[in-house]
Amino acid sequence: MIIGTAGHIDHGKTALVGALTGVDTDRLKEEKARGISIDLGFAYLPTEAGTLGFIDVPGHEKFIHTMLAGASGIDFALLIVAADDGVMPQTREHLALLDLLGISSGLVTLTKADLADAARRGEVEAEIAALLDGTSLEGVEVLAVSAVTGEGIEELRARLVAAGRDFSARAAEGRFRLAVDRSFTLSGAGTVVTGTVLSGRVRVGDQLVVSPSGIAARVRSIHAQNRKAEEGRAGDRCALNLAGEGVSHEAIHRGDMVLDASLHAPTERIDTSLRVLAGEPKPLGQWFPVRFHHGSTEVGARLVPLSEDAIPPGGEGLVQIVLEKPIAAAAGDRYVIRDTSAQRTIGGGRLIDLRAPGRKRRTPERLAQLAAMGEADPDAAVALLLAGEPFHLDLSAFARDRALGGEAVQDIAQRLGLVTFAAGGTLTALSPERWKIFRATLLAELERFHDANPDLPGMGAERLRLTVPPRLAKPVFTEALRRLAGEGALGLDGAWVRLAGHEVRLTRADELLWELIEPKLSGTERFRPPRVRDLAGLTGEAEADIRRLMKLLSRMGRVDEVAHDHFFLRPVVTGMVAMARELAAAAPGGQFPAAAFRDRIERDEHAVGRKVAIQILEFFDRHGVTLRRGDLRRINPHRLDLFGAIGENDPASATSPAAGRASHPVMGPDFKSGRTISMIGDT
Repeated sequence: MIIGTAGHIDHGKTALVGALTGVDTDRLKEEKARGISIDLGFAYLPTEAGTLGFIDVPGHEKFIHTMLAGASGIDFALLIVAADDGVMPQTREHLALLDLLGISSGLVTLTKADLADAARRGEVEAEIAALLDGTSLEGVEVLAVSAVTGEGIEELRARLVAAGRDFSARAAEGRFRLAVDRSFTLSGAGTVVTGTVLSGRVRVGDQLVVSPSGIAARVRSIHAQNRKAEEGRAGDRCALNLAGEGVSHEAIHRGDMVLDASLHAPTERIDTSLRVLAGEPKPLGQWFPVRFHHGSTEVGARLVPLSEDAIPPGGEGLVQIVLEKPIAAAAGDRYVIRDTSAQRTIGGGRLIDLRAPGRKRRTPERLAQLAAMGEADPDAAVALLLAGEPFHLDLSAFARDRALGGEAVQDIAQRLGLVTFAAGGTLTALSPERWKIFRATLLAELERFHDANPDLPGMGAERLRLTVPPRLAKPVFTEALRRLAGEGALGLDGAWVRLAGHEVRLTRADELLWELIEPKLSGTERFRPPRVRDLAGLTGEAEADIRRLMKLLSRMGRVDEVAHDHFFLRPVVTGMVAMARELAAAAPGGQFPAAAFRDRIERDEHAVGRKVAIQILEFFDRHGVTLRRGDLRRINPHRLDLFGAIGENDPASATSPAAGRASHPVMGPDFKSGRTISMIGDT
């Protein structure tokens, strides 16, 4: 258990910790000379209930930021009031900070009891009771002590041991986070950082990240609760000996967070709840400047209320906090805001969404999302989020921003029966009810498309994605299509999506003509196939009939008209896309000239000439596969699957003989409707 002191300057916080532990927490020369605490002090008390850790904070108003750096990690508050002085300004402010941080376990010590008689003690105790009324420490015990005479010290120690015995340790199932409050170099060891473990556990040898800087670090050794250990866990005071490139005490500062690498995702725009203290002189309006305190960090920020009205003194509401620089945090963490002159505490609350939008921050849909995200229980939050817009959720990001453990995502999905898709480096979830709606809507859209376009093999995947709500990210939508295809609900033919029973076929005459034409578009001449007029001469068929059939085959996805009357087989086009992508990957800045593309084709084939190479590239330009600037072109990654299989993303596979080849429908009935679709040849 971590015990933190709080109270006005010169009320005996350091002396009391010394009387309990035998440790003088004023370690700096300036502290010794001035007789006041300036920085955080630390002490430990081994007991039968385990080692109790003490964080002694400075009481001077100029060091409230330092007090907050220590108070954010404590489990038990020791509010200290001198019997001779009574309640003073920093007594009130420190209590307000403890209240805003949600610290509800603690007791009040009436120090310097030897300087007050019974009447004075009773007077101050009444003052304290009134002060605690309505706060998180309301009703806690008041104990008179004296570090000079020893009065009450043993009783206080016994009360702390009892509290430590009853204390429920913080759960360590989450991912590791430690808020750094000190960083220094230890002779013979190297860089050491200290702080309170906010969540999870850490072991010797673990690979961590210092956030927000992103420095990678390895744990060489651990001291937990002032003892050498192989592991530190949530609630412990830990010293971590870190090693790694870039690791130094100059590179790691108070306010940094040492954490599990999967949690490294700094943020500078956060939606939060906020309670404004009643003593604030005026309401907090748009872009109100503040100092933001979270964990051990302090950073400038501005507030944007998420309502039309400013938040009045004593009021509560939702606000967006825009930070001057990124920080590492987790949803659910507590924070405090103070004025820019560091003279008063304004309020505080909980972090809700670390990825707050800069626009449309006050819409009903957004406010409903925040209400869902404000749920402390992860299952309840996920269920509510999936019940409203946009009806899908990145579970991986949700777990990361809450610092949930490795198995938490799958456990949540299983408990709620979610439909999940692992794609694009995320795990996206839909509720079972929303998946049924999505599935039915998608199949109905395909049926509508087939009825309106019976001569087409299917609907383009991207067009379908933009039509069917909820609008899923492209990789997720691709996985959804594959799942439906696996169920037999639909078919995937190259870049087309069709109902499982939908088939398009050629007439018998067109099939026979295609059997004559197809060999002449393949083989060694596939990169410079004959044009329509040449095909007419080679087959003895009318030029108009050849052109009609080729146009029809183009709509079916078997060929592509690269230039007027110049048709290439679809697998050949797919192979050329792969060649262009290969060139871009190897070219400086990802840009290549037409001559390089021509040379790449000719590396394994006969000469195609600059004119044909330009025609091919202009065809790619028209379809957005390549983007041209002057004489150079680069690849548009969002259009790479246009001439390949849905979700095709690998250039190596695209150069294989079967790459991108559409599944040619066979003649037969439409299994959904029982009808046979015949292509009559009318273009």
